[in-house]
Amino acid sequence: MKHVPNLLTLARIALTPYLFLLMWRHDYRGLLWPFALVGITDVLDGFLARRFQWSSRLGAYLDPLADKLLLSGSFLVLALSGAIPGWLAFVVLGRDIVILAAAGLLYLVQSRRAFPPSPWGKLSTFVQVLYIMFAMGNLAGIHVAPAVIALQWAVAALAAASLADYGWRVSKKAV
Repeated sequence: MKHVPNLLTLARIALTPYLFLLMWRHDYRGLLWPFALVGITDVLDGFLARRFQWSSRLGAYLDPLADKLLLSGSFLVLALSGAIPGWLAFVVLGRDIVILAAAGLLYLVQSRRAFPPSPWGKLSTFVQVLYIMFAMGNLAGIHVAPAVIALQWAVAALAAASLADYGWRVSKKAV
């Protein structure tokens, strides 16, 4: 049973290319439930890992990788297909690239350095998932445009806030 969180994470990773295909084909109505299911498994694997102490070193690497693949890929595919504003994808992807580059640099300079997620980063991820869900719902004909616009700005603001928070946390530990 202790491997269930990792299996859920691997299922998310395996399902991600199919979700990208649906996005690229503009099958937003068909995409809503699978995307929601992937979001639920993300919450569920984290809950199970913490609640039953089923966390593992592999899971600590796989879970953020699964999140980055799904969200970065979703923003990229949706922006390239014209479904969402390109500038928003640039903000989200730029934040992720800066954070990954900093984590990689820290790993090279200080070897095995912990880079745990921040509360701002978790909130940013949650709002990104909500934004994508609402944007796809709007594109599928469910009229939620005001929520999409509000979430779009929340995504941008939280991307900036979480990047600043990571920068502050890294600089505080580097001193």
